[in-house]
Amino acid sequence: MLTIEEIDAALRSRSPDDPVFVPNHSCASVAMIFVADTSDMEVCFIRRATRIGDPWSGQVAFPGGRASISDSCPEEVAERETREEVGLALKSTDRIGKLPIRDVQRRDLKESLTLTPVLYQIPFERRDLAHAKDKDEVSRVFWVPVSHLFDEDAVTSINYTIGGRNNTYPGILYGEEVIWGLTLRILESFSVLLGRDLPAVRDSF
Repeated sequence: MLTIEEIDAALRSRSPDDPVFVPNHSCASVAMIFVADTSDMEVCFIRRATRIGDPWSGQVAFPGGRASISDSCPEEVAERETREEVGLALKSTDRIGKLPIRDVQRRDLKESLTLTPVLYQIPFERRDLAHAKDKDEVSRVFWVPVSHLFDEDAVTSINYTIGGRNNTYPGILYGEEVIWGLTLRILESFSVLLGRDLPAVRDSF
């Protein structure tokens, strides 16, 4: 079973890749929020609201979003967006580290996006404070056992049209939700950091 101590040790062992942070609309951050004091460590996901103009409309994601000029670092972006979207007030003391920065490019995006995934740990008593606070942004908040993400039996696929082209993409099935696309790529970075095999991305990216 994966522990928060293993995650912390892996984060401490990686070389930082932090460029100078310039807050603008092309920078974004997401929060991977863990609850470790349960029988199986869990991580928080959201389903984004369905809305016109959102490239990730209706998809499963981590809480987060684009930077504003008032943000001083990627962590502040993740924390502000998490507070606005799911009502969870993350603290600097909840931070455990960051995954490698990702350059996000899609055919339907007008510009490239630089994404920083920030990892947090919160105690169980704060878990249920997370809810779909902003219905224009989030339709659902749910928690997934980390072990499920590495379960061979959870591997699935999804058909989706991006930029006018329909393709089949790998994913992780949890109930009626499918974790795929950019969120799955972040989980791939997480698995690489830990030196663990993530079945859903095996031979996919």
